[in-house]
Amino acid sequence: MKNIARRRGLLLPLMAIAAVLAGGGICLAQSSGGAGVSIELVDPKVLRVCADPHNLPFSNDKGEGFENKLGELFAEKLQKKLDYMYYPQATGFVRMTLAAHRCDVIMGFPQGDDMVQGTNPYYRTAYALVAKPGSGLEDVVTLGDSRLKGKHIGIVAGTPPATNMTVNGLMADARPYPLVVDTRIESSAETMINDLTSGKIDAAILWGPLAGFYARKTNPPLHVTPLVKETTGPRLVYRIGMGVRGADQNWKRQLNGLIQDNQPAINKILLDFGVPLLDENNRPIGAETATKSP
Repeated sequence: MKNIARRRGLLLPLMAIAAVLAGGGICLAQSSGGAGVSIELVDPKVLRVCADPHNLPFSNDKGEGFENKLGELFAEKLQKKLDYMYYPQATGFVRMTLAAHRCDVIMGFPQGDDMVQGTNPYYRTAYALVAKPGSGLEDVVTLGDSRLKGKHIGIVAGTPPATNMTVNGLMADARPYPLVVDTRIESSAETMINDLTSGKIDAAILWGPLAGFYARKTNPPLHVTPLVKETTGPRLVYRIGMGVRGADQNWKRQLNGLIQDNQPAINKILLDFGVPLLDENNRPIGAETATKSP
């Protein structure tokens, strides 16, 4: 998963809105090993987070996303003020935010993405199949299930599970939704869920955090099944950590410590937003097992 489009699963804005960094000097800190001086934190007294202003359930400029809540948790633990550099998660997001030293951490980044230096993961989740209760699709666990043949399944074009659907011959009846949208005025995930509840589609496939967040907003709530048993196509399960600059070794170690020390609180925030958490054996992590690490 080499780019932000794949990291989020969908929802990239068409409009690139530049944000201006207000005030604050740059703090120079010794890099680990004494190899010289590297730029670490923009302001050592402030936790500055790089975030999208219109990207729920992850973040928004009202502080309503789970990454906002994680920022609040970490700022409290660090005894720092919390501030944001908001910029749409489109092309240039890392370059205009973290790489430009306008902020110091991206709260959600997949393990293995080389655009940034990643921390240890703080959650593990997967793309998921969303279905209505009573549809007969609630216990479908793979896209190769024969019950999906001939069904109209919503899929965000260009996301990894689209390949799995193609392999299983499901694309002929699929309903695609755009990957690139202006999230200030629309949401492909929300539109897909509305189409599911109205009967325009029979099931939906979404990135886990989006699936869980929107599925619980319906009445009755929709059923969410993480697709952890796929044997063909690209992997659909990912570990998510935080992103920092490559030179910021001390900062990375500090964040790793915060993740380790606060995993139960982190899990609670994620579960409160409906994120389908998985352990290393692909078993769901619920409230009763929320102390587990990814």
